[in-house]
Formats: sequence, C-alpha cells, structure tokens
Amino acid sequence: MQVVERALATLRSLAPHSEGLSLAELAARLDVPQGSMHRLLAVLEREQFVTRSPSNRRYFLGAAARQLSEINASRHATLVTPHPALTDAGARSGETVFLTELVGDRAVCVALVESQHPLRLFVRIGQDMPLHASAAARVLLAHRAPEEAQRLLANYPLTRFTDETPHSVKQVLDHLALVRARGYDVCDEELDPGVWAVSAPVYVSTGRVVASVTLAAPGHRVLDPQVRDSARRMVVTAAAAMSADLGWTEPSDLGEPLPPVSPEREDTGVKRS
Repeated sequence: MQVVERALATLRSLAPHSEGLSLAELAARLDVPQGSMHRLLAVLEREQFVTRSPSNRRYFLGAAARQLSEINASRHATLVTPHPALTDAGARSGETVFLTELVGDRAVCVALVESQHPLRLFVRIGQDMPLHASAAARVLLAHRAPEEAQRLLANYPLTRFTDETPHSVKQVLDHLALVRARGYDVCDEELDPGVWAVSAPVYVSTGRVVASVTLAAPGHRVLDPQVRDSARRMVVTAAAAMSADLGWTEPSDLGEPLPPVSPEREDTGVKRS
C-alpha cells in the first residue's frame, strides 16, 4: 500500500504545479529517498501518468492523468512575454509571429513578435482571431472535443471576409479534421486578401492544446513554395519547443491512445490571421 500511497501523493503534488517539479523537489516534498522517488517516477512515466520535459527535465502530469484530473490545465501559464522560440522564429523569418489562446469563447493574441519589414500586418496583443477564418483559431478548435468545437462555431458569426472564407459550420468542421491529420493549419487569403499564415499547436503535459503559434506574412513575400515550407517548419519547431517547456513529450508506441477529453473553458489570449 505504501507504493500506491506514494504514487497518488506524487500526482497530487504535480497537479497544481503547471511549471512542473524536479526529482529533488518531489523527493523533498514527499520525504522519499531520491532513488526510490526516481524508480516510482519511472513507473508512472511508463504508464503515462507523468511525463518528463526533454528540455528542463522537470516532471509534469502525463496524458493518462487527464482522465483523473485537469487541475493543472486551467492553471498553466504559457507566456506574457514572447517565449524564446517565438522570438527566434520571428528573427529567422523576419515576419510577424504570435501566440493565440482561447479566452472563454474567443481566440485572442497573447504574445507577439512584430515583422522586421517596413510593410507589416496589423496585429496587436488582445486582438480577437475569427474562429472560422484564421489558422491561429482553427488549430485550437481542431483539438477541442468535436461537440465543443461545434458549439463554439454554432454561436459565432461566420462572416465571409473573402471569397475563400469558409462560411458554414460544416465547412469549418471538415477543415478541422484536416488540421488534426496534418498537425498544422494554413490560412491563404481566407481572412485578409493578400495575407498568408501558418499555425501549429502548443501542448501541455496532459496532451491538451492550449495555444497556437502562427506566422503571418503578405502573400507576395511567401509565393515560393520553399519559403512557405520553411515558414511551416519554423512554426512547428517553435510550437514543439514551447510544448516541451510545458512538459509535453511525444506519445510512445506503448499502449493505446487516450480518448479526447472535453476540457473546461479557460481564460487565455491570442492574435488574428
């Protein structure tokens, strides 16, 4: 029984700490020798109840734990100032790069690196991104439970900004399936004429998508398919780096994938395009 009690105490200790805990911190909190703590964490990690960040080596609640509790998901702190990965993507591309989160029923820009070019897109902190017409918002919707995405879209004005804008709930839901399948989204003149954007999801340790990283640029600067592919890779890389710092690790081949969980709505922030 002592092992079970320690395992449960470990999960309880990790739940409120969105920044994770180190091996030494867990051992001290639970008054367990570090060797014993390490062995216990290895079992919990194998069973997906905890995960260890590949970048900072701290422990977080794992994907399996979301079936028991999503306590830390509503307390995660993505970023107020741009994450280094966001800054790096902006510097390397020279284009506008921003972070988007769901705040209640709104997709909002919460962090921003502005373009280095004289011609810039108008993006600001706190700006709403249309749920149906922006890659930034659609990446977030694509990883919500289907009934949650449908509810959000059903209550949202599906304004037709351009001829390319999806303007029915079915169109958007069909597109969300594509976003999930390829792991990113592209918005090509669906929100603003002459604007192209690519967006990728940011995960927390439990496997929830809590934000999206988006690169947006005037279409004439990204006409070359190789330039677009480079932008896509930069966005995916930046999102992966941020996810790692939030405790996310890629699922292993062990065990069956966990079913999606309809999350509680939470406050977050984002950008448009």
